[in-house]
Amino acid sequence: MVSYPHWQTVPLRWKDNDVYGHVNNVVHYSLMDTVINTWLIERGGLDIESGPVIGLCVESRCAYHASVSFPDTLRIGLRVAHLGRSSVRYEIGMYSTSETLVAEGHFVHVFVDRESRRPVEVAGKLRESLAELAV
Repeated sequence: MVSYPHWQTVPLRWKDNDVYGHVNNVVHYSLMDTVINTWLIERGGLDIESGPVIGLCVESRCAYHASVSFPDTLRIGLRVAHLGRSSVRYEIGMYSTSETLVAEGHFVHVFVDRESRRPVEVAGKLRESLAELAV
């Protein structure tokens, strides 16, 4: 497995399977978003409901390598490939319980002022938590 500073285990749900019997591609994007935002809220102190700064997704990509289906569990690795002044590029790897690489992707957030939607500097606890993920 590729090196990721943070791992989160996510059980798949019955509804994640599509009519072909495997996890639908849109679920992978949702899982990336969930793992990233869990980190930002729990470790970075991001207040998604009323904080002055929010992260907007400006780019995402996912490459699929293997099929997976409920009731499997995914281990999702998270790292930061680039931490800029107002943006961050995450890299995500999704592995099945057999340690097979299921999918890998990236996700780019630009942090903006909640009201003006203008980019703001990533600072303080948020920057420190993202730096922990940097490779």
